[in-house]
Amino acid sequence: MKIFIPTPLRVYVDKKDAVQVNAETVGDALHALTSQHPDLRRHLYSDEGKLRAFVNVYLNDEDVRYLPEREATSVTEGDSLSIIPSIAGGC
Repeated sequence: MKIFIPTPLRVYVDKKDAVQVNAETVGDALHALTSQHPDLRRHLYSDEGKLRAFVNVYLNDEDVRYLPEREATSVTEGDSLSIIPSIAGGC
């Protein structure tokens, strides 16, 4: 499956906009990504091993946080994950 990488995190994945991984679940895909690119792990996960609150992950167009099985959701080769960091600010 393909994982799309946001611009601020591309420095940790050899400046690629997407990374191809083999996985059975969302969690497996993220683990494969951080295994291939270990410097990315600290930007996605807390010290406790949980996805950081400001990191949003979408399976195709669905927010993984709202899927019944969350990170245990099954994926296929044709699926894609998008990592979207939250942005704060404004007036």
